[in-house]
Amino acid sequence: MSYNSTGENEFNSPQNLTVPSASSPVENSVKEPCTTPLSNDTLYSNTNSPSDSCVKPLCDAASEKKSQCNEGVKYVSSEGVKCGWGAFTPACLQFFNTPKGVLLFLCVASFLQGMIVNGFINTVITSIERRFDLHSYQSGLIASSYDIAACGCLTFVSYFGGNGHKPRWLGWGVLIMGVGSLVFALPHFTTSQYEVHLPKENGMCSSNQSMPCAESVSILSNYRFVFMLGQFLHGIGATPLYTLGVTYLDENVKSNYSPVYIAIFYTAAILGPAAGYLVGGMFLNIYTHIGKQMDLTPDNTLWVGAWWIGFLGAGAAALLTAIPILGYPRRLPGSQRYIIMRVSEAHQLKDGSQEMASDPAFGKTVKDLPRSLLLLLKNPTFIFLCLAGATEATLIAGMSTFGPKFLESQYSLSASEAATLFGYLVVPAGGGGTFLGGFIVNKFKLRCSRIIKLCLLCTVTSLLAVFIFFIHCPNMPMAGVTQMYDRRILLESSLNLTAACNTECDCLREIYSPVCGSDDIMYYSACYAGCKKKKSILDSGKTVYYECSCVLENDPSGFAQAIPGKCTSSCERTVLLLFMFFVIFFTFLCSIPALTATLRCVSDRQRSFALGIQWIVVRTLGAIPGPIAFGSMIDLSCLVWQDQCGEQGSCYVYQNSAMSRYTLVAGIVYKVMPSYYFTFTSPSLPAPPNPNSPSFKNKSQLQENQFVSKIMARF
Repeated sequence: MSYNSTGENEFNSPQNLTVPSASSPVENSVKEPCTTPLSNDTLYSNTNSPSDSCVKPLCDAASEKKSQCNEGVKYVSSEGVKCGWGAFTPACLQFFNTPKGVLLFLCVASFLQGMIVNGFINTVITSIERRFDLHSYQSGLIASSYDIAACGCLTFVSYFGGNGHKPRWLGWGVLIMGVGSLVFALPHFTTSQYEVHLPKENGMCSSNQSMPCAESVSILSNYRFVFMLGQFLHGIGATPLYTLGVTYLDENVKSNYSPVYIAIFYTAAILGPAAGYLVGGMFLNIYTHIGKQMDLTPDNTLWVGAWWIGFLGAGAAALLTAIPILGYPRRLPGSQRYIIMRVSEAHQLKDGSQEMASDPAFGKTVKDLPRSLLLLLKNPTFIFLCLAGATEATLIAGMSTFGPKFLESQYSLSASEAATLFGYLVVPAGGGGTFLGGFIVNKFKLRCSRIIKLCLLCTVTSLLAVFIFFIHCPNMPMAGVTQMYDRRILLESSLNLTAACNTECDCLREIYSPVCGSDDIMYYSACYAGCKKKKSILDSGKTVYYECSCVLENDPSGFAQAIPGKCTSSCERTVLLLFMFFVIFFTFLCSIPALTATLRCVSDRQRSFALGIQWIVVRTLGAIPGPIAFGSMIDLSCLVWQDQCGEQGSCYVYQNSAMSRYTLVAGIVYKVMPSYYFTFTSPSLPAPPNPNSPSFKNKSQLQENQFVSKIMARF
């Protein structure tokens, strides 16, 4: 007999007992019928304790049907659970053939998925709109294409993948996701170079300015279909990750450790978008055509950064990550004992129909799909958890897509600065909340009912923090947009960029290149500011416009100068950012507890399928309409639209008060609804055994005696 030392995720019983040969009388003396069905077509012996499961024989389901275990029992060999590709299973790879090894590669995959889909794409939305002449609702449709594709294949993947070889489904999914990232970067290499059409005087006051209409305006907007294709591939590839990946971890660890493993997995998924915001923000400071010299700076609204670099790097990394995931076995060594030890918390139906899911043959064919779906629909706990997740996902998807644009408008920032600031906000709030939620469930051993109460508390707390959007930063004064050139307040519905000071300049509306005058007023361009000359400061590399007639009227100092870019906002950031932190933190704090409650309120064999159905509901009712609704809402806040030869392009200037008002209404609605759902979620669960009861103690002592006697029988 040999023993293994117990680790963090090991069972404290003798392991790897040496199995006698087939002719040994010891084996014949312990023949017992195998009648306990479990997953993966394996029948386990009827044991009275988890300890017995480590020494009692295991028999294959196929041989059970033929011989009913009359020919002797068979032990599960570790040869079938080695890590490798086909016959290539080197010993060095077995070091990773553990739950921690799986967690490592799944964390890398979820990190890349979050960085690509929820990080890079949200960061480059503004640059893509500018480069390809897209509206906000069109960019919102690009963001929603990911969820549309996921909904189309979730049922198929979760139902058949849940009963199949999960690592292979996961590996191929990560591979497809990597291809989608490369497709998303493709428009950069297939379009002509980005050209900024400026007159020779670079937008200054001069006569006879003209700019020919480009015939390719509508053609560029058609590239949104390529972006949508890339997002479709992202959605298809990421579908197994958050359904089969979660259940694969849950099946191969102790139930007590499962929330921690899943929390680490989701924390990596949260850190991915944060890294995407930070890295993507750095890439946006590089001009889209690397090496090309331009007079523009990242502060200029016509600047387009190198949005495509991140997708190339992350796509290549995803292709490499798929290789080790494809090498994992159907189940990890020793995972059977964790399944035996698991205590069911599945919702108990009055008609007892939930016992149907315990049948090993259930869920193997398509004809079982309607019955499996019916069992989930009859589970009110599962339904309310799905609806709560959908409403939360609407707010998360909308804010993650347009959060940087919100900060960009409120604080008069550049796109790269806003993306970086939002990344700094998401890293501690989202990542910390996700990990802490799993830690709380594990630390306090919360059952399903208490988990739902924790979710309700988090949702109500974040609802209170949403009211911070009553506060907003005022728009920077902009001549002809928010106020008249003589500093009088301009009506919101009117737009008058022409004044007596710039009438002779023949300024072009198509050229939007804001400048900040020495009078602290922002102008549509140097031309509309009446600037006639410019000079470059060699030390700083910045350009200064002077002899600006419109600035002279409002500048008592008489300098009449202007610098490129937006005027710096003096609005206080601390309070708004702090409460936004609380909204994000408490929203993600309940994510892992809600996921744990979902896994526990359904039967073991329905977990993958239940997660698939839940993701369909969350995406259909939440993640898909979220970016589209928020994009349309933000468009309603627009003050100045891009005008390209009579065609409306992207929005240049937003009204901050309207944007905050719409965000407040959306936050209240999509926080009240999950609070309602969590309030009326009351699972009907079997009562847990009381460890202090005399019957429980007697049964535990009897099981221990049986375990010792069976060990001694082998000698």
